[in-house]
Amino acid sequence: MRAGLAESNSSKSFALAATEIIRSCVHCGMCNASCPTYQLTGDELEGPRGRIYLIKGILETGETSDVAQTHLDQCLVCRSCEASCPSGVKYGELLELTKPHIESSNPSPLGLRIKRYLIVQIVPSKVLFSIFFAVGRILKPLLSSNLKTLIPERVSLRVLSRVHHKRKALLLSTCAQSVVRPSIDTAAIRIFDRLGITLIPVAGAGCCGALALHCGYEDKAIVQAKANIDAWWPYIELGAESIIATSSGCGLQLKGYERLLKEFPDYSAKSKHLAGLIRDPIELIDDQKLSAVIKDSDRCSVVFQSPCSLQHGLKINGRVEAVLERLGWNLTKVKDPHLCCGSAGSYSILYPETSAALREEKLNALCQGSPELIVTANIGCQLHLAAKSAVPVIHWLELIERELN
Repeated sequence: MRAGLAESNSSKSFALAATEIIRSCVHCGMCNASCPTYQLTGDELEGPRGRIYLIKGILETGETSDVAQTHLDQCLVCRSCEASCPSGVKYGELLELTKPHIESSNPSPLGLRIKRYLIVQIVPSKVLFSIFFAVGRILKPLLSSNLKTLIPERVSLRVLSRVHHKRKALLLSTCAQSVVRPSIDTAAIRIFDRLGITLIPVAGAGCCGALALHCGYEDKAIVQAKANIDAWWPYIELGAESIIATSSGCGLQLKGYERLLKEFPDYSAKSKHLAGLIRDPIELIDDQKLSAVIKDSDRCSVVFQSPCSLQHGLKINGRVEAVLERLGWNLTKVKDPHLCCGSAGSYSILYPETSAALREEKLNALCQGSPELIVTANIGCQLHLAAKSAVPVIHWLELIERELN
């Protein structure tokens, strides 16, 4: 696809990078077949090809219309289109490059801006988020049905007995997950302890920055990325072999630090080194060792909901399912497993109607095989699906941890 630049954009680094990505697009339209919002609406501007044309127009004219802003903002950034693109268009990176510029040149409606601001201020702060959920649980009987779905039930934690192993990995204690579902990190710590790896939650490391970046607050995402690198670097120098995020969405964001910080001399080399250390838990799981420390008992039937960040972003598809099957669980089949559940970070709050429609379709697909549990790998998907699912939804690490001897 041919793409030029308006004079006002000609020297901007984001515009130059975005133009290179657009030029790799051959506008074949194969991406629309895997786009959730296009499947819902049939609107060309609600698909990747149409959105790329909108971005092309912004770069060429230097102006952002309300129409362009609306359709680009309603993208889930699920990256399913990337998996079906024969030209390898980096669509997710294209959106990340252009959204901050779009928001600064043509601000969103006030109500949407307020929602984004509150999300970016509250969710990454464990103190504020804890207060929010404590109040929410108290007031839950008085809330509307939509708001009730945002307040999950409290989960009790196991008491951990830690053993210090020679192998050590850093654990990103993610902001939202540590408040609403701390049992996931507890499960990870217990499982990796059995595998001879000590997971270390590092004080000073906090939000990965995904929420800020997706809401258009790139500067805040950069600050959060730098803070995490500063917190982890002493441990990396002491030999920590990897950094683990138990939420696949956070893992994908950590992988993106190299692009986010490439223009900062003090961090570009560190972020490049860091990218090679980021691991999803499934990449370090040794199921042969695990099989020796889990109960020899009948397993329930489960279905795995593969988050977009896992299968399209990190490109780790089928690994969790294979490990669970080898450990004895019966996995039921899923129709159109590539389609997004509608959570997409803050999307379920910003666009609840579209999000709810996608969730309904996903739950129908997941439950066709009558599973006893829905298993996933991302806290956002887990909470979003659990809010309306008749079948319990848990993280795959919680599933395995329940069966440890």
